[in-house]
Amino acid sequence: MPNIGAPELLLIGLVLLIGLVFIWPCWRIFSKAGFPGWYSLSLLIPLLNVIALFYLAFAEWPAQRGGAKRRRSDGQVT
Repeated sequence: MPNIGAPELLLIGLVLLIGLVFIWPCWRIFSKAGFPGWYSLSLLIPLLNVIALFYLAFAEWPAQRGGAKRRRSDGQVT
């Protein structure tokens, strides 16, 4: 079993923090556009992230055509 010291733990923590800071807003963007929020996880995969961003930019958003259910700030679905 490899020795994990402070530099390795710091690097792991930094990667997790950057991932959280990047994925959370993307999750919100996908959700507000009417797509499932888990689509934002595709942004972690190289090349798929570019495809996902182009899809988000040019696809018809379900939220714009009114077919998506929206969650209000108080938690109710409209």
